[in-house]
Amino acid sequence: MLKSISGAKASKEEITRIKIIQTAQKLFQSDGLQGVTMEDVAAAAGKAKSSLYYYYKSKEEIWDAVMDIEIGEIVSDIANAVDHALTIEQKIHAFCGTMLKSLRKKRALYNIAYGTNEAVKRNKSTGSIRRRFVKQENVLFKEILAEGIEKGVLKPMKLKEQEILVFVLLSGLKGLEKEIGLEKDYDLEPAIKALSHMIIYGLKA
Repeated sequence: MLKSISGAKASKEEITRIKIIQTAQKLFQSDGLQGVTMEDVAAAAGKAKSSLYYYYKSKEEIWDAVMDIEIGEIVSDIANAVDHALTIEQKIHAFCGTMLKSLRKKRALYNIAYGTNEAVKRNKSTGSIRRRFVKQENVLFKEILAEGIEKGVLKPMKLKEQEILVFVLLSGLKGLEKEIGLEKDYDLEPAIKALSHMIIYGLKA
């Protein structure tokens, strides 16, 4: 969830922006990107449509702001989990586990960002969101690889090999999340352990 800013520190404009984003977040989750209009956001936020345009020029701009925060929360959660892990295997487990759990928690918005219908694919903002998310994920996992190689835990890899590995891993995680999503009560932990085990022993020095 989006964090509120203390009234003592936030300006009236900042508070209004937060309210708009929180409102839009709930609408996107329930009705999807294409099912929400500026009129819907304005009405739910208790604002006139004309005043909404003072803060955001379009629905896509609001969506972008919502997803910036959502992505930031996921990346921050992953980074914190990895930082608290001690070994390289634990870091890989933390990365995979936190990402899967975060994607499950934010599934509604994630499904919109990675939607396959034509309206979503034509949305330039959605494409930009995907690229930002992938870029930040790449950076985090490459840091784990670099640390593992430096410590001699993982075998040396060329940059191109690392890029291919990260691409396959992230694609696999997103695919796994989609499949697991079909089973609402599926226990993530065994899948996370199996995936982490395969990665670490496949790359072990």
